[in-house]
Parts: sequence; C-alpha cells; structure tokens
Amino acid sequence: MSRPKIAAAVTIYTRYAHAQHILDRFLEGYGWNSRHHLPPMDLVSLYVDQLPPHDLSRQRAKRFPSMKIYPTISEALTRGGEKLAVDGVLLIGEHGNYPQNEKGQTLYPRYEFFQQIVEVYRNSGRTAPVFNDKHLSWKWELAKEMAETAKQLGFAFMAGSSLPVTWRLPPVDMPLGAEVQEVVCVGYGCDFHALEVIQCMVERRRGGETGVVAIHALRGDSVWEAMQAGSWEAGGWDPELFEACLCRHHDLVPARKGFHHIYPSPNQLRSLVKTPEAFRFEYADGLKVTLLGMGGLTAGRSFTARLKGRKDPLSTLMYLSPREVCNFFSPLVNSIEKMFLTGKATYPVERTLLTTGLLAAGQDSLWLGQKRLETPHLAVRYQPTNDSTFWRS
Repeated sequence: MSRPKIAAAVTIYTRYAHAQHILDRFLEGYGWNSRHHLPPMDLVSLYVDQLPPHDLSRQRAKRFPSMKIYPTISEALTRGGEKLAVDGVLLIGEHGNYPQNEKGQTLYPRYEFFQQIVEVYRNSGRTAPVFNDKHLSWKWELAKEMAETAKQLGFAFMAGSSLPVTWRLPPVDMPLGAEVQEVVCVGYGCDFHALEVIQCMVERRRGGETGVVAIHALRGDSVWEAMQAGSWEAGGWDPELFEACLCRHHDLVPARKGFHHIYPSPNQLRSLVKTPEAFRFEYADGLKVTLLGMGGLTAGRSFTARLKGRKDPLSTLMYLSPREVCNFFSPLVNSIEKMFLTGKATYPVERTLLTTGLLAAGQDSLWLGQKRLETPHLAVRYQPTNDSTFWRS
C-alpha cells in the first residue's frame, strides 16, 4: 500500500507560525510515546499565500525535495495536473498580514482557501479529508457553510485548537454523562483557545451538546462589578469556581514582592489585569458558563465545573509547554494523522463550529456596547467521542 500524500495551503510559513509547528512535524517527525515518530505519510505539495522576510518555505523545500511549492492552491492539490492528486489537505490560515474589520476581527482567508479546495474536489469527482487550523472563519455564516459543504460532499472535516488535546494537570476528564451545573474558565483572554477548552469538556455532559442560547460579553469595569456580584443569578459567577481555577495555574503573577497569599485580592487583580474581559453564556439545557480573560495575571488556561452529586469542583489546567518546543502541537498532529489514515475525523467538527460561533457572538456583544445577545443560530447539536483525545503520555 502506498503512503498517503498530503498537501498544505497556508498563509505564512515562518518561525512560530502555526504552519511551522504543524508542517515541520509532518516533515521531520516529533516526540511521541517516548520515541521519535515519523508520520506514515508524505507532505508532497505546498501553497504559501504570503512571503515575509523570514519565510521558511523555500528553505524547507530545499531540505525536503519531495515537497514541491506551487503558485496556487489548485495546483498544490492536483500537483500540477488536472485532478486531485493528494489524500489529505492541511488548511492553515493563521498568522500573516491581513486586514481587520471594524470589530477588530482579522480576516484570515480560511473560507476562501476552503472554497478553492472544494472547487478541486468538485472538478475531480473525489475528495480527501481536510484539517482546518483553529476556528473555521471570522464570520458565523461562512463557518456554517464550510461545515455543511463538507457534510454534503462527504469528506472528513476536522478543525480546532491544540488546547483540547494537550496535557492536563491533573490529567482528568469530564465524566461522560455528568450533570454539569456551572463552569468557569480562566485564561489570558476571551479567545478561541479558551472556548475550545470549555467546549471539549462540557460536550461530554449528560445528553451531549445542545447549543448556546445567549451570550453577554463584558470588558473593563463591568467585569469587576460582575465579580463583586457573587453568583451567576446576581450577574456574576461562582467565586469558589473562580478560586478553583486559580489554584491550577503555575504562573500567577504576584501583586507584590515577598511572601503573600497565593491568590490576589480584588484590588490586586485590578492592578494586574488592565483590560479584563468576560463571556457569560447559557446553553439550551441550562448550563451556565463564564470565560474570564485575565491577561496580566496568567498566560495559562484552566477549567472548573460544578457537577451534580460531587462536593468539590472538577478542575484542571490545559498545560502548554514553552514556546521553543510547543509540544502541544504534537497531539494535534497525531490526531490529524489518524484522520488522514482512517478517513474519519478524530473528534467532531461541530465542536469547532460552535466555538467559532461563540467567538463571533462574543465579539459582536462587545462591539454593540456589551449587550446581551440571543443566539438561536447557535443551536449546534452533536455527541462527543466516547474516549477523550487529550495527551496522557
């Protein structure tokens, strides 16, 4: 049996860009299960949209002559021919010099790349699995169309962040079928990664995913006011869950020199976190979730949930290794490999469809003056995989 051939369409290929972390692992391998693992497939073609001064794509092509660079996405997928000539596609539309809209969203061309990939599929009469790095698009309608197109054409489609598959400290998972009452997540921003942290855990609750019915985004003094409220019902969140999140972080910035209480006081929080953010959102089945962006206090992302019948909160930290190695990309690449080999997504693309919509809705809420928004369009329903996919080794 011949080795699968993989194509990649990326925005840029520079050091620390997502393309470098993912493609280098396909080309050079990575540490896995206590040994060096070489993917059982070949990255044979590449399209790069932008070539900044420190571009690595040309240097990589010289080192790995089996990978050829093409001037268009279509030519990368057909390898210069007329029909699809690869068995899997990496779509990495992250980083690069792209415009922003009035809401501050960077208009990365993931949807546009996806459309060019699909055009090749339609012209060829066959398809191949696609992995889309991070969220599907900056716009909900485009993201929904992408997921629907993959379903209509019948190809495996997977997307998302590395956070759901990285190490966890401690290595705990949401029990499948648990009754979850309230959740708090703390990160350095209300970003896509933190939303994926939340979703990969809460999707395992009783009944599976039901979708989100409303979101309210807060920024600045509104966050501190909500924190003083003391409960979800009063307009805030459970302070015990917030503290349970903080106890998992290894990098909390001290508010002053010398010995001090491990957790900052409300006044110290204000001095550390200059622009706090919060997304408060409600699921259709009644679950209440708060995502707190505490940039200046931590660079990590923790998750805490209150479960029915459990006295203490369930909490963990999604661990990210130092930037020089970024080992959390290894389990992500391993999951992508599995999809390319089996033709089936390792975990549901609906997870990322929902987090894509949540991020866009939260940004809309802020843009409209921190207005609470009903989100009937986020009625995304799906069941999780039985086995969790986070890195345990």
